[in-house]
Amino acid sequence: MLWSCLVNVSPEPRLILLCGLPGSGKTTLAKRLAREIPAMRLCPDEWLTDLGIDPFDERARDRLEGRLWEHAKDLLRLGQTVILEFGFWLRSERDAKRMAARALGVPVELHYLAAPVVELCRRLEDRSQEGRLGTVPVSRKLLEEYVRKFQAPDDDELGLFDDPPPGRRG
Repeated sequence: MLWSCLVNVSPEPRLILLCGLPGSGKTTLAKRLAREIPAMRLCPDEWLTDLGIDPFDERARDRLEGRLWEHAKDLLRLGQTVILEFGFWLRSERDAKRMAARALGVPVELHYLAAPVVELCRRLEDRSQEGRLGTVPVSRKLLEEYVRKFQAPDDDELGLFDDPPPGRRG
């Protein structure tokens, strides 16, 4: 009884994956969902910059994302909804998280955020001008490299994920 007073647990814990390129709106959506649901939001970019680690250090990012994923599974087991802001550029990453969460008996949502490259560049430029903590500077050249690597989910893949609950659609 005391535990439920200390932790605001969603009626049904869910894993929410945010998929998209830099500047697509993942953090904006994640912060809104975290407030509304409520949910625990895990963002590697913020952790890396807060810890003074180069956000482009792939080894450190991989280790951190692995640790955050273990933490996310613990939170899901405790009945807490979790939002992962990992970007999920590869289908294999999305599939692995979906299957692992389903093995825990947890529904999994995938929110794919897309925008034209020109718009992404504009947003990234605005973001870097603001100099907000936890944001990673991304040049147009780097963004174009990311676009080539990104595997956008198609309708068939999107159909493998759960819909948001009725009160949170649209």
